[in-house]
Amino acid sequence: MTKLITAAAVKKREYWIEEIRKISGNFGDDSSRLETELSTEVKAEGFGALINHLRLCGDIPESYGHNSSEEKLYSKYTDSLLSETYKAMGLKSLVLKERADAADVEAFAKNFSFVADAKAFRLSRTAKNQKDFKVQAVDGWKRGKPFAMVVCPIYQLPNKSSQIYEQATVRNVCVFTYSHLAMLATFGASEGNEKSEELLEQIFKAIPALNPSKDASQYWAAINRTMLGFSKVLNDLWSIEKQAAVESIAAAKNEALTFLAKEREKIMRMSHDEALRELIKVHKIESKIITINSVSNRGILSIQ
Repeated sequence: MTKLITAAAVKKREYWIEEIRKISGNFGDDSSRLETELSTEVKAEGFGALINHLRLCGDIPESYGHNSSEEKLYSKYTDSLLSETYKAMGLKSLVLKERADAADVEAFAKNFSFVADAKAFRLSRTAKNQKDFKVQAVDGWKRGKPFAMVVCPIYQLPNKSSQIYEQATVRNVCVFTYSHLAMLATFGASEGNEKSEELLEQIFKAIPALNPSKDASQYWAAINRTMLGFSKVLNDLWSIEKQAAVESIAAAKNEALTFLAKEREKIMRMSHDEALRELIKVHKIESKIITINSVSNRGILSIQ
C-alpha cells in the first residue's frame, strides 16, 4: 500500500517546526510573515502541500515550551492553514489580527459566512475539558454570522460522551476534524468548489437539527452521513483519509517520542548536579511517553 504521509511531507513538517521556532519573537510581525510564507508555499507547491499540512498540523511539537512564543505562533500557523484551505475551496477568507474575544478566522461563501477556530494539542496532554475546545466561546464570536466551526485533530476528540457535542448542537457550532476538512477540500478540487460549498452548508445545517446530546456517536454519525450521502465520490476519499489519519498519528508519535528520547539521553549524560537541577523539569517524560503511545484515531471516521 502506497504511503500517504510521505518522507517529504514529514521533512516539510520538520522545516515548519524549525521555521516557527526561528521567527518567533515579535508576535504581530511574525504572524504576518508566517501567513505570507504559508500562502506562498501552497501556491508554489500546489494543493497536495496544503493537504499534507492539514494531515500533520494537529499536534503541538513537544520541543516547544509551554506558553512559549513558539507555541503561540504555532496556533497562528494552524489558523493560517484553515484560511488557506477555505481559499482553496473557493471561499474568501482572512485571519483576524485581534488577540482576544474574537474568532481567529472568518470565511465567506456565496450564500453564507462563518467564523472558525483551529485547535492543536500536545500528544502528551492528558486531561482535556470542554473549555479547551472553545465551543461556547466561538459561538459568541459569530458576530451575526450564521455558522461557526472548530477544527480539531481527530485523535484528541472525545469518542464516547462529552459536553462539547451538546454545546455544538445547542449553539450551532460545527466541531470538525482536520481529516474531514481535508476530505471536503479534496472533494472540491475534484468535483468543483460549488459542490464542496454546497456540502459545507449542508454540514453546517445538520448540526442544529440534532437533538442536544453528549453522545459522540450521534454527533459524528450525523456529520459522516451528511458527507457520505452527498456524493459517491466521497466514499473513496473517506478510505484515503482514514488511512492518512492512521499514518499521521504514527508520524506524530514518532516525532514526539524521538524528541523525548533525545531529552532522556541528554539527561543521562549530565553530571549528578546537572541532573538534580533538571529533575523537576523532566520527571514527567515517562508519563508523557505512555500518553503518546495511547493515542489513536478514536474511530470517528467509522461512525455512520
